[in-house]
Parts: sequence; structure tokens; C-alpha cells
Amino acid sequence: MAVPGSVTEGERAGRAAVTLTSPEALEATFVSGAGMVGCSLLDRGEELLGQRGGLEAWIERSSTFGIPLLYPWANRLAGDACEVAGRSVELPPGSPLVHRDANGLPIHGLLFAAPDWELVQAGPEPGGAAVLARLDFGADPARLALFPFPHVLEVAVRLVGLRLEVTTTVTAGDQGPVPVAFGWHPYLSPPGSPRAEWEISFPPDRRLAVDDRQVPTGEEEPAPVTAGPLGERVFDDGYAGVQPGTACSVSDGVRRITVEMTDGYPCAQIYAPGDLAAVCFEPMTAPANALVSGAGLRLVEPGGSLSATFAIAVERP
Repeated sequence: MAVPGSVTEGERAGRAAVTLTSPEALEATFVSGAGMVGCSLLDRGEELLGQRGGLEAWIERSSTFGIPLLYPWANRLAGDACEVAGRSVELPPGSPLVHRDANGLPIHGLLFAAPDWELVQAGPEPGGAAVLARLDFGADPARLALFPFPHVLEVAVRLVGLRLEVTTTVTAGDQGPVPVAFGWHPYLSPPGSPRAEWEISFPPDRRLAVDDRQVPTGEEEPAPVTAGPLGERVFDDGYAGVQPGTACSVSDGVRRITVEMTDGYPCAQIYAPGDLAAVCFEPMTAPANALVSGAGLRLVEPGGSLSATFAIAVERP
């Protein structure tokens, strides 16, 4: 039988957190008291995630880092109002729950560092450890007023060996269907070599055409990403047609880090600005702006549920 891992509950920046450790010395920390963000992924003590401003900046000003959940929508919306699943969504310009990009468009959802995640269970298992966290989206009236779809959200994290698996489940209440457009935004920053020397692989090749605000136009174009050194290349591009099991990777010559779109993520974003020592392969349940455009948008019917899984795997020489 495989040796079990361990689970340690504690705090990070004053918020409840849980750390999973595998017998292979891979260690993942998620902060249930701050949006269930993955704040750290250590391989034999070396940090693999881009930290940017870290957990403090995430809590104070919603500056993304690590492995953040973007919910209930990933990326940006074309405007502040839309009709979806028979209900009106309105995002007031002054709402402290709504964050905006440089063009003033709502971006990356409403949860950010939400403190009301409940740690349901956590414990060791053969080869690693697992944790389950839950959030009742409708329990916060201010949040529900902006996204009027009562439901329960669960995040299950499982670390086995050198593989971290994250499953997100939306369970609709009995008051109507729930639109699904969330995603995750893992910042990968392998420490073994400079950014320009990292080798990347990103198999999706159906790029979403966008307007001058980075909002998809509804058109797609062939635009394969050449595998090889990242060099001076920069990316901020969404892709459709992502098949289950698609693997995107970055290598620093010491280890390879792979994001696997295991199941339920038909879209992905590749993000690698020139001024950031990180590359992001973002699993997305729908293209950007899906709540407004309806493109690729799925609905969870009353009483039903939908799950999506991605994984981050570390490969050593």
C-alpha cells in the first residue's frame, strides 16, 4: 500500500488555510479563508507558482497570483448587464465586488478572496492527501444580487505523488438553472532558469478572435502556438475546441510542469506578458464573455450539478 501523505490546517495572512503534502515532497497550500486560492506549490521546497503581490495583495486588492478561482466568470465581460437563463444580471459600476480591467469591463468574477468557504473535510490518503471546501453562493445577499442564481460551489483538491488535481462542482438550487462560465488561472513560474529559456507546449490551435477590448467577436482563427523556448514571446489569447486530457506544459530544464485540462474545460487561455516571470495555462468552462454572448455557455438545471477537473503535474528528471 502507498505511503499516505499529510494534511496541516493553519493560517496564512490571518486566513484559514490547509496544506497537503505527498510522500514525494510536493506540497500544496490552499487558503479556504481567502477564496480557496492555491497560494503555494512547493517541489522539494522550491516554489513553482508565480506570486506577484502574494496573498496580501490578493486579499487587499484582488490582485491574482498562485492558482486563483475566477468565479462565476473567467476573463472579461463586454458590459455591465445581460439576460441569461431567464434572469437579469446587472453589475453596478460602484460595486466593491466587481473588479474591472483597464477598459472598465468586469473581469474575473465576484469571489476573489471571499472568506466564507467552509472546509468540509481534509485528510491523508494513500500516496497523498485530499481536501474538500464548500461555498453557499446564495448565502451572501450582496453577491446574489449581482449573480441571481442560488447554488452551492465545491472545490475538491487531491494531491497524489507529483500530481495535484482540482475538481470544481456547481450544484444548482431549486429556483432555476445556473449558468457556468468559471475558470482557474494558475501562474506557473519554474525557478530553474530565466523566463526566456523556458520551453513551452500549448496544443490548442483554434484561437478566439477578439476586438480591441480583448472581447471575443465570435469568430475563430487557426493560430497554433509553436512549441519551444518562450523567449521574448508574449501571449494573452483564448482558445476553443480544447479536448479532454489536453496537456500544456512549461519546462525550466530542471522539471516540467504540466496543466492538464482533464475534463469539463473546452476552452483555455494562454497568458504570458513580457513583464511577468510566469506563464499561465488557464482552464475555462466557457469562452470569455459567455454570460453576455451565450457562446459555449452551459446551464446546470435545478437540482443538477456540473463538475470540471484540471490537474497540475510535476515531472522531475
